[in-house]
Amino acid sequence: MIGGIQLKVCGLRSVGDAEAAAGLGAGYLGFIFHAKSPRGISISDFRSMADRLPAAHKVAVCVEPSDVALAALAGSGCGYFQVHVSHDFPLPLVTAWSRQVGPERLWLAPRLPPGTGISPAWLPLARTFLLDTYESDRFGGTGKTGDWAQFGRVQSAHPDKTWILSGGLNPDNIAEAVRQSGACFVDVNSGVESSPGVKDPARLAAFVSALRQHPRGQAGGA
Repeated sequence: MIGGIQLKVCGLRSVGDAEAAAGLGAGYLGFIFHAKSPRGISISDFRSMADRLPAAHKVAVCVEPSDVALAALAGSGCGYFQVHVSHDFPLPLVTAWSRQVGPERLWLAPRLPPGTGISPAWLPLARTFLLDTYESDRFGGTGKTGDWAQFGRVQSAHPDKTWILSGGLNPDNIAEAVRQSGACFVDVNSGVESSPGVKDPARLAAFVSALRQHPRGQAGGA
């Protein structure tokens, strides 16, 4: 935890970047198992470095997985499963993911068009929800900022859940993002990179420094 805020660094592709993130205080390390992502890795890639990764929580990031694909990720050694999903994805299939890995380990990341909220039926199925900036042609990884005040309202409406702020965060805007959203858990990816999947040590350190200088207790929730 950094300044009272949990940090996940996502899109990791190397042990060195994972060590740098954990060394700076990231409690969660995200690995993208999605072939269309420029940061995507395979399960075999992950297993080849698993024994050398730091002792932070590992998060498997995927898109609308089949039961077989999710089972394979569950067997990879990751502790949490961040599933990006269309807002109108069939409820029985979302329910199946929750039953398969458990609500405590399932992180739902719904792709929400403007003006669309999370289905109330989804809320019991996961303990954690990640809200990223909407784009019609991709699941997450937009690199664009979202509606921070709206995030704060959603978080306040459902305080029993863990809400993760994502989308376009970087060293220059993270302090304002926390101030406007009241987020106590943030996810960063492209905002601390030198190229897709390669983290920039200076930008990562600057991001963490900004979090340390603006502790959660001083952030004004929306």
